[in-house]
Amino acid sequence: MDHPLDYEADAAAARSMRMSFTMHGIGASDGVAIGPAHLVSYATLEVAQYLVPAGELDNERKRFVVALASVRDELSQLRESIPAEAPAEFGAFIDVHQMILADSTLSQAPLELIGSQQCNAEWALKLQLDQLLEQFDRIDDAYLRERKGDILQVVERVMKALVGKPGYIPRALPGAARAILVAHDLSPADMIQFKQLPFAGFLTDLGGSTSHTAIVARSLNIPAIVALHRARDLIRENDQLIIDGTLGVVIVNPDPSVLEEYRLRREAIGIERAKLQRLARTPAETIDGSAIELLGNIEGPADVAEVRANGGMGVGLFRTEFLFMNRDELPDEDEQFEAYRAVAQAMDGLPVTIRTLDIGADKTLRGSQRASANPALGLRAIRLCLADPPLFHTQLRALLRASAYGTLNILVPMLSTKNELVQTLAAVARARASLVDDGTAFAPKVAIGGMVEIPATAIALDVFLKHLDFLSIGTNDLIQYTLAIDRTDDAVAHLYDPLHPAVIHLIADVAHRAQRARIPVAVCGEMAGDVDLTRLLIGLGLRQLSMHPAFLLEVKQRILKTRLADIATIARRIVNTRDPERVRRLVDKLNA
Repeated sequence: MDHPLDYEADAAAARSMRMSFTMHGIGASDGVAIGPAHLVSYATLEVAQYLVPAGELDNERKRFVVALASVRDELSQLRESIPAEAPAEFGAFIDVHQMILADSTLSQAPLELIGSQQCNAEWALKLQLDQLLEQFDRIDDAYLRERKGDILQVVERVMKALVGKPGYIPRALPGAARAILVAHDLSPADMIQFKQLPFAGFLTDLGGSTSHTAIVARSLNIPAIVALHRARDLIRENDQLIIDGTLGVVIVNPDPSVLEEYRLRREAIGIERAKLQRLARTPAETIDGSAIELLGNIEGPADVAEVRANGGMGVGLFRTEFLFMNRDELPDEDEQFEAYRAVAQAMDGLPVTIRTLDIGADKTLRGSQRASANPALGLRAIRLCLADPPLFHTQLRALLRASAYGTLNILVPMLSTKNELVQTLAAVARARASLVDDGTAFAPKVAIGGMVEIPATAIALDVFLKHLDFLSIGTNDLIQYTLAIDRTDDAVAHLYDPLHPAVIHLIADVAHRAQRARIPVAVCGEMAGDVDLTRLLIGLGLRQLSMHPAFLLEVKQRILKTRLADIATIARRIVNTRDPERVRRLVDKLNA
């Protein structure tokens, strides 16, 4: 992959001659978009410093307070303008920015700096921002480092208010539906406007695969590329752009032949998506009649509609973290119950598997942050829940209450020892007993399952098979822990390999032992939604795959074209192969 500095000189020359050049970043959302560039301008943070006379300091403080109030009103208006059909993340992002704005590190500290430094409000805000960004840069975890983008976006809004510039709202942009936004960074709050006035795609200099920008791009199902570093500087307004979100490639001012090739690709993608939609109500069965259960992964009640529209036969993974993150107070039992009930009712009797809180270390609760040298190995998921019994008890009661409104299963993340399993089952029993005491209704039988995402769990599986009703293989973390790879770290991300022989051996062994014990086992990580791995997974004996709803129909199509008798032998050979290159050749043969 090219580094921005490698092509900067060529790109600069190309700008003056409008020649074609290519940039590489991280594909945040798949697909092809073609259109003119529209550059998003934000207030600069390179502000002037000047001395404020002592007699004018109160007025300067008032100017800062007025700017804060203006931004507060702006965010409130954005919050109220969120369309009813918008993803749940939109409201959460606005809430985050409102909390950042209200935090004393931004709302009070600059007021003190105005007095102590006798400086203008813009300079005081910049000084405070520099201090905050320096603190974030010292954080080892990539996910938390990306959160500094939220602070930058809020500060930029305040800067705009101070210098009298309105927020960026592209309501009057001609041809917006064809335009590709190019920005240094994009605030999710600004992206709410894009829901009302859609664009063809967007590019940003900042961000990563876990950034808010990437999350919103996927929820809007528009092609996007992040982490381009210098796109905002090197691309001009109305430059013709091609975005290949799948490959993470941007082509600026493409040659006519390249442009025509991508137009044909874009048309083909649209035709293929329309064809796939016809499969929504078709059962997912192999040619020789083996049924495969395809389920959707969701993050909130609003995602259920996409699962149903794409023919999902249930929810295989409901991540409950969205209820807990980016807020000062924990959600109470009733708030959680309403969210879980909404999903159970919306699925109308189809199974809904809800994962208990998988938070901690890299995804922290406000007021409960703990330092950790290696967040992925720290106090997280079930470890955190068992360390905080009231937190866990509240969630379990809410889950059990919701079980009365549908077919609800409880999934426990990151189990690794029998002691954790025993404590978890005891916590469920206590929650049940408390509901009985209250006279509160819940389903008499709620299946309790465990995630297999730690090698130790896969190796010592028998103890979990004896006490759990089902298993779900979380391939994202299983690969990360098996290969000792931080998948959020760009320096080693290329080593993250779902086809590593050790990974395949663990998955195959879990599938075989669960089948022998007659315990249902699903795959709920990214491998489940990778159509190139579909035949491998079902060849290993897996019959439940849970994925992002956008991938359901493509995976179903592959299943409908598969004959188990044709892939079983190759799958066994893959399991017994220890040469990574030979594994890849066999997988290619599997998909031929």
